[in-house]
Amino acid sequence: MNKPVVVIGAGVIGLSIGWSLQRAGKPVIIFDKGQAGREASWLSAGMLAPETEMGFEDEALYVLGRESMRRWPGFVKELEEDSGISVDYRSNGILHVADDRDALEALKRHYDFQKELGLDVQWLSGAEARDVEPFIAPRLPGAVFSKTDHQVDNRLLVEALMAAFIKKGGKIIEETAVQAVWTEGGAGITTDVGDRVEADYVVVAAGAWSRKIGGFTEEGKPAVRPVKGQMLQLKMQRPFDLQHVIWGRDAYLAPKSNGRLLVGATVEERGFDAQVTAGGLYSILEAAWRIVPGIYDLEVTETWAGLRPGSRDNYPILGDSELPGVLFATGHYRNGILLTPITGDEIAHRILRGETSEWLKPFSPSRFSHQHSIN
Repeated sequence: MNKPVVVIGAGVIGLSIGWSLQRAGKPVIIFDKGQAGREASWLSAGMLAPETEMGFEDEALYVLGRESMRRWPGFVKELEEDSGISVDYRSNGILHVADDRDALEALKRHYDFQKELGLDVQWLSGAEARDVEPFIAPRLPGAVFSKTDHQVDNRLLVEALMAAFIKKGGKIIEETAVQAVWTEGGAGITTDVGDRVEADYVVVAAGAWSRKIGGFTEEGKPAVRPVKGQMLQLKMQRPFDLQHVIWGRDAYLAPKSNGRLLVGATVEERGFDAQVTAGGLYSILEAAWRIVPGIYDLEVTETWAGLRPGSRDNYPILGDSELPGVLFATGHYRNGILLTPITGDEIAHRILRGETSEWLKPFSPSRFSHQHSIN
C-alpha cells in the first residue's frame, strides 16, 4: 500500500491524474521522456468546444465532452487555488463561421443536427455575427454561436497543473523514458537508464508515444497513432483585438488574454514527422485570413507542429489494459484539453476505489481487442 502510482507522460492528462491522486493522499511519480508538458499539451490551442466540434456520429464522445465541460469551472477554481496560477479560463463562447455558400450549407446542416439534439447554439446572420465579433470578415454569410463552448490558455494550464501536483507532494522525473511496464509479482516500470520502479498502479498517459511502451502483447498495445498538426502564433496589437474563438471550415483562431493569437491547425497522417512546412503554414494562414482579414499585418512570433494521439476511432482509450494494475489514459486526439478534468477524476476514481465509472466504460481499451492490430 506504500507503493506509488506511476504515471507515464507529463502532459495535461498525466498531470491531472497525478494531481487528483495526490489530493486524495495517494503518492504519484510521473515520468516523461522529455520536458514535462511540452508536447501536445503545450502545442494545442486550449479550446473547450464539445458543441462546435461535435460530428454527426460523435454522440458518445459528445456526452463525455459535455460532462467534462460541466466540471471545468470547479476544476479551474480548485486548480488555481492549489497552484496560485491563473489559467485564463474564458467563457465568452465560440463563433463557428461560414466563408462561402458551400460552407454555409454545411454549417446549416450541422446547426440543424445540433438543434435536434437540444444543444444551446444560436444561428446568426453575417451582420449579427459581426455584432458579436467585429473583426470577422464583412462578407461572411452566417455563423453559429455557441455560448457554452469556452477556452483556456493551454500553456498556463500546464504550468498550473505542474505547480499544483508538486505542491501536493507529487514527483516529476523528466528526460527519462519508460521502456516497459511489468507485472510479475506486482506492477512497475523499467526506464532507459536502467531503473526498475515498483508501483501500486501504472497509468500509460504518453499521448502519441503510448504505443512505444513495451511489455504488452501486440494486440494489447494501445491503438494510438500520431496525427500531425501545424500551428502558428501571432501577436495581437491594437487596434486589432479579437475577443472570441473563431472556428472556420479550414482554420481556427484562438485569442488569449496575454496577446497570443493561436492559428491552426492542419490534420496530417505523417507518423512522427514534426517538421513545420511552408505548405502547412500557408494553408492555415490563408484560411484564417479569409475569415479574419485583420491578421494580415500581425507579427508571427512562433510556429510549430505537434503530434496528437489519435486512436483507431479517434475516441480516447480509458481504463484497464490487458495487464493487471496497468491502465490506459491516452488517445484523446483533438480533445485532450477538454477532457482533462473528467479523465483525471475518473482514472483516479478507478485507482482509489477499484471501480470503473459509467463515464469510462464506452471508451474501454477492450473495444479494440478483436480488431486487426496496428503495425
